[in-house]
Amino acid sequence: MAANMYRVGDYVYFENSSSNPLLIRRIEELNKTANGNVEAKVVCFYRRRDISTTLITLADKHAREMEEEMENPEMVDLPEIQKHQLRHRELFLSRQLESLPATHIRGKCCVTLLNETEALKSYLDREDAFFYSLVYDPQQKTLLADKGEIRVGNKYQADITDLLKEGENDDRELEKLEEKVWDPSSPLIEKQIDQFLVVARSVGTFARALDCSSSVRQPSLHMSAAAASRDITLFHAMDTLHKNGYDMTRAIAALVPQGGPVLCRDEMEEWSASEANLFEEALEKYGKDFTDIQQDFLPWKSLTSIIEYYYMWKTTDRYVQQKRLKAAEAESKLKQVYIPNYNKPNPNQLSMNSVKPALVNGAGALPGAPGQPVGLGRACESCYTTSSYQWYSWGPPNMQCRLCASCWTYWKKYGGLKMPTRLDGERPGPNRNNMSPHGQPVRHSGSPKFAVKTRQAFFLHTSQMTKAARRVCQDLLRSRYVARHPYIPVNTAAIKAECAVRLPDLSKKPAPLKQTVRKPLESVVRYLEAHPCPPKPDPPRAPTISMGSLTPIKSTPILNNGSPTILGKRSYEQHNGLDGPKPKVLGPQWEIMAKRVTEQSRTPSGMQDEVHELD
Repeated sequence: MAANMYRVGDYVYFENSSSNPLLIRRIEELNKTANGNVEAKVVCFYRRRDISTTLITLADKHAREMEEEMENPEMVDLPEIQKHQLRHRELFLSRQLESLPATHIRGKCCVTLLNETEALKSYLDREDAFFYSLVYDPQQKTLLADKGEIRVGNKYQADITDLLKEGENDDRELEKLEEKVWDPSSPLIEKQIDQFLVVARSVGTFARALDCSSSVRQPSLHMSAAAASRDITLFHAMDTLHKNGYDMTRAIAALVPQGGPVLCRDEMEEWSASEANLFEEALEKYGKDFTDIQQDFLPWKSLTSIIEYYYMWKTTDRYVQQKRLKAAEAESKLKQVYIPNYNKPNPNQLSMNSVKPALVNGAGALPGAPGQPVGLGRACESCYTTSSYQWYSWGPPNMQCRLCASCWTYWKKYGGLKMPTRLDGERPGPNRNNMSPHGQPVRHSGSPKFAVKTRQAFFLHTSQMTKAARRVCQDLLRSRYVARHPYIPVNTAAIKAECAVRLPDLSKKPAPLKQTVRKPLESVVRYLEAHPCPPKPDPPRAPTISMGSLTPIKSTPILNNGSPTILGKRSYEQHNGLDGPKPKVLGPQWEIMAKRVTEQSRTPSGMQDEVHELD
């Protein structure tokens, strides 16, 4: 009963999708809608998979800085698997609020602010335990350190100086030390001090009557008197009395110098009504985060002025009224809500009775193998187990991945897989837009999102089982077809399962493979030295002729039949700049000129005259 009772302030799981990980939220309010349903106003927490790669790099840098400050090698000594799982426990707080149906709550969790006194490994030892140290802004896409960190450690301790011995000089900078502003053992009695304070308030009221801006803000006498009775006037009076050596006559004269009475105003009087309304609105949104209040609401005010105004504002009737209104609203709102356990089946559950053969991880009978028993299929994508009381489909259909019941629960709670896999790192469910050839998703190492393949060398090593499967299952694999269609997924698990069925039926003696005998490198080098390659003779050059001895030729129009280019259809060698057969037709005029050059070198003069007559 208590496990299903959810109260304001609880950290809970919310489910917004049957296949995506659960959302982590903190309940701020529980409200009942007009139709009787309960809605929860919650604060959002984000996982590493929800933010960009650039921000993850900043988060890792911040984590390394925290390790250096803590001087704790615990993170370095952790195994890779625990480092991988620890990333799933890190969250990022946000100031974003949203309303979700309370019926979508799927359980409780624990979220704490990371501090130096807590071991990181302790989060792995506890179920549903998370930590955060940074604040994420979804609109600005920024990460900031949380203002509420616990200042524990040597650097936060006060430095206590040694006790001075008798006759030892004090080498401290006395001007930086505190200054005495009041002497309780003064010759004045309590009644005399009270009388002087009454005089100071009267002077303050008269000063406000002379000031035009104060007359507008406090038009009545009692408002001016109330403002003159604030602490700023009393502090000024006591400071004046101390500076004048507790001499009443000199102190009263100092209250009214030659230029007129001294007017002392604090932040409550300096701020206008509109600025006060802005401050209350900002306080409602950001709480006591005065830096954000200054940046977003009151940038013309200093941080000191805002903090001073806050503590003065808490002494006013306005603050008391708002506190009473909030208490009344809290009484009218729900304090807790009971949500029963969610027992509906998940759409991602795999039932072998309803799954088509050869569809899920290679399970089912394969084409070309009638009567064969159903294969075991691919193991769990995370822990590689092959036995589970329930299997869940994970990722897009063309990936055909599945998770066991334990890894599915881990995926839903922590937003990642238990074990580092070939995709290396916490990964969301693969999507169709980031698929490499044969359906294998490619991503950067350590990145939380899918990306294009990196430009680095890699080596694909084929196992003996894969080599055997290529030969035994040629009818199923169709290597040439797959090579020409690289974006068609290949169900390797199904091929291997079929290969395991066919292998026992083959001959016990494997077919002998012809081994290539290669000569040693030294013999090859000696042979090349003994038989050098003969130099190629330069091709004979045609004799040059003068352009003046040629008869001009009337050019014929070039007919381009069926070719989109001006030069007509060109061969493969011409397109790629390779040495190959020259084109038959380059141009009628230049072809005849080339013929003349060659014929002039080998024909007699009579033939040359005959060529001119033909032209």
